[in-house]
Amino acid sequence: MSFHAVVIEQTVEKGRIREHRAEVRELEDAWLSASDDTDAGTDDGTDAGTDAGTVALDVTYSGLNYKDALAIAGRPGVARTSPLIPGIDVVGRVAESQDARWQPGDRVLLNGAGLGESRHGGLAERAIVPGDRLVRVPDGLSDRQAAAIGTAGFTAMLSVLALERGDLTPEQGPVVVTGAAGGVGSVAIAVLAKLGFHVVASSGRAESEGDYLRGLGAAEVIDRRELSEPGPALQKRRWAGALDAVGGTTLANLLAQTQDFGTVTACGLAGGSELPTTVMPFILRGVTLAGINSVEQPLAAREEAWARLASDLDPALLDGMTTEITLAEVFETADRLLAGGVRGRTVVRAA
Repeated sequence: MSFHAVVIEQTVEKGRIREHRAEVRELEDAWLSASDDTDAGTDDGTDAGTDAGTVALDVTYSGLNYKDALAIAGRPGVARTSPLIPGIDVVGRVAESQDARWQPGDRVLLNGAGLGESRHGGLAERAIVPGDRLVRVPDGLSDRQAAAIGTAGFTAMLSVLALERGDLTPEQGPVVVTGAAGGVGSVAIAVLAKLGFHVVASSGRAESEGDYLRGLGAAEVIDRRELSEPGPALQKRRWAGALDAVGGTTLANLLAQTQDFGTVTACGLAGGSELPTTVMPFILRGVTLAGINSVEQPLAAREEAWARLASDLDPALLDGMTTEITLAEVFETADRLLAGGVRGRTVVRAA
């Protein structure tokens, strides 16, 4: 049986990508390999065997994330094997299962777990995935909506849960969301607003996307330049909590501006991986910096986050922030995503 997929092939020498190609190909099922986290298949991309516990999916939708765009563009640090089907999200129906928990026809989803990095991912019509990482698509969510939430929305909810573990409540004051027009930011604003928080959206597109962000529930919209310039380690207290998808100087300023005993979550590094700050926000104000790892969450945490997304994210808002494309449109959209020209969530229809 044949299927279509986005395939990346590249040659790496001494840590640098020397040759790179990304295209849609027609492949045979045998091409897929259910591999471990260090090898997505044999060197020539042929079948290396199907491990016990794996599940074959007929993919219905995937998502297009910033990390996927990096891999498709040939940027280093994402694709760790070649050839590789990118796509860190996948939603589909079980076709065959080596895992007793899953039966043909079950609607399932998976984020992270090495998809699109060290094992073949979701930008395809077929996928083979580890059964022990799968989550059932929650009742009330369509396959398209589950893909629209994807890793971005999953990360946003993990961040909200971390803020709640820090005892953050709406009565304590405003919560700021950076990278607000992106996938993580869009879902975070919608969820936090529904939970009753006064949400401040920070965006480099504050003027052009202001109406969109307010439509998601943001009470205020500010330009990212308010947070992107270097400042002292302790600044005026502005935020009860913060959800940061940017990193770098922006994250340092958020820490410096957070109220005593507030929590700041960090889930992105579009603004840089360095953190130019001191320990003063932590030891003088008791601020907590909570790192969010959406790739290796245990199953219980995955199920909790998805259950909350099904209950705390307005489906109408989700649909309004979602754009649907085909596999053939992935490449142009990935370029726009890297250039900051895509807002909300993009889903990829498999067939």
